Amino acid sequence: MITAFLTFLFFFAIIGSILYGRKLIKTEKVDAVFGNPERAKGGVHWVIVGTSFLLLVWLYYSWDIAKSFFPKSANELCQVGKVNESLLSLKYLFPIHERQLKSTSVIETETENLDSIILEIKRSDKVSNKDKDKLINFVTKTKSTIPLLTNDRLLEDETKEQIRIITEKINNLTKDFLKSDYPNESSEDKDKRIEASKKEGKWSASSTSIENTIEIPSIPKTKRGLKFQAAAVELNLISDEFFELRNHNEQYSLELESIKNEIKDYRSELGSSEEISSSLAKDILKIARRIEYASIFPPDTLKEMQASIINFDKAQKKEQGGLRWIDILLFPSGTIISSGPSCSEQGSGRWLPKPSDTANKFVLMLNPNVGFKQIPLIWYEMMDVSKIVGFILPDWIADVLPGDYPVHNEKGEIKPNFKSKVLSFVTGDFELFKIPIPTGHIWDSFLRVFLGLVAGIIIGVPLGLFMGLNRFAKGFFDPLIELYRPVPPLAWAPLVISVLGIDNLGKVFLLFMVSLSIMIISARAGASGTQLSKIHAAHSLGASKWQILRHVIFPNSLPEILTGIRVATGMCWGTLVAAEFLAGTTGVGFVENVAKKYFQYEVIWITIFIMGMLGLIFDITIRKIIDKTIPWRGKG
Repeated sequence: MITAFLTFLFFFAIIGSILYGRKLIKTEKVDAVFGNPERAKGGVHWVIVGTSFLLLVWLYYSWDIAKSFFPKSANELCQVGKVNESLLSLKYLFPIHERQLKSTSVIETETENLDSIILEIKRSDKVSNKDKDKLINFVTKTKSTIPLLTNDRLLEDETKEQIRIITEKINNLTKDFLKSDYPNESSEDKDKRIEASKKEGKWSASSTSIENTIEIPSIPKTKRGLKFQAAAVELNLISDEFFELRNHNEQYSLELESIKNEIKDYRSELGSSEEISSSLAKDILKIARRIEYASIFPPDTLKEMQASIINFDKAQKKEQGGLRWIDILLFPSGTIISSGPSCSEQGSGRWLPKPSDTANKFVLMLNPNVGFKQIPLIWYEMMDVSKIVGFILPDWIADVLPGDYPVHNEKGEIKPNFKSKVLSFVTGDFELFKIPIPTGHIWDSFLRVFLGLVAGIIIGVPLGLFMGLNRFAKGFFDPLIELYRPVPPLAWAPLVISVLGIDNLGKVFLLFMVSLSIMIISARAGASGTQLSKIHAAHSLGASKWQILRHVIFPNSLPEILTGIRVATGMCWGTLVAAEFLAGTTGVGFVENVAKKYFQYEVIWITIFIMGMLGLIFDITIRKIIDKTIPWRGKG
């Protein structure tokens, strides 16, 4: 009840404050000259109330709002999560959320693996010609088993009938699911369920654990929740039944058994000096077994089953109704998922080592063959240009093209089409020529800082100038910036890294957050600090808004902007090291973190020295830029 009252109070405060603020903007007299700092004054008093409360209500109170107005929503979404979990295994086989049939992907992967083994056999100078012929023959025979699985004529009638039965079960489940009286629950079972749900408790915060702040009841409390749970149970049984099914016709089974026995006999005859041949034969056998246990079927065999799964998925989404909107709007941290039985939003004395020891260790770490954890501090690697193309171009370019990705034919062959060729291009799956690319711990840290800093400058400077010149922009963005700016970057690090991952994206975004607020404040201060006499002088000479911005306001803001870049650089380095401490596999911070665990004080001092030198290089570079771009600074 309290949450409901506060929600309505906040809602009216938002509307009222926005209307009041707009009224002030329209009625107050403002100097009409573009660039006048007076234009950016005011507005904070209503935006603080309006926008901050809006964010507070949506992000902070979203769960409480759901509890107040939709108390059974989390429990129902828990049952939806059970259905989605049951569907995942079945969807995994079809190009529903994937690009290809699972059969096609397996064939493609294992064919490439077999081709790679052939190349390895041919290139090996430690395998005799006789053994090469035998090994290549094993590969050829293993390849020949694939068409035995993808040929529809060889598919056994019993297997076809089982697939038909499973498809029929899914279709019947869809029909039953759409009925209002599904499932048929007796009054006795209903009483047991209600009693069990009461014992389980309500949707509330845990009183026993800080980590598990929200406990979502898993036993369905509503008719809709019961429907989804019952469907999930049936889907699990259907899924288990299907994955027990294997397309192992008699001809394939005989051929596979023959290959296994031949490889076994071949390996038993090899001597101790022929380990490479034995290892290659073992790899071939592994691939043959992976093909055996993979769910490979003829290309058109599972089309009806795929259609039935899609129809059920549409039906269950339709039955969710308003739950989908509740999930989107009131659970901003993520969808409620079901996982198992529960549901959830998901030697100090040598601290100062000898300089000589430190120098020797530093030289050793500079050796590209040694490095640190087999990664050099700074070196280069030859990278194909295609990889750079794949990094720059997004994969969805291929996905939006009309048509479908290729599907294997009955012989197990895959013929590429235009769509697959475009995908190969945008993913960098081709070869051009190689160029040297910097690599190593130092380069990774440098690149992360550089990208985060550049992103902060590109977005922060224009936004800061806009806030310094526009009343509404300052009133709207200022309280938001001031809300997150005082929060230490390390406080954001666990959240950002957990959402965006431990790879470069999470670290770069964290550094972007650090540099953004600094650049906004610097650019805003520079724009609002422009002398009004200069603006009036330019205006009187007939300068346009763009000319005033370019020739008066921006040059006046440059000292503040460049100073902000210096400050942001230092903050980014400090934050990066901490982020690499928390979650990193490369970088200077990662090196120091590992060294700390094993009391490698020499390495710790080396990382401190590296960070200091990199920061100094950045700072000297920015000083040179300041001297070249604003030579008038401090000279009157």
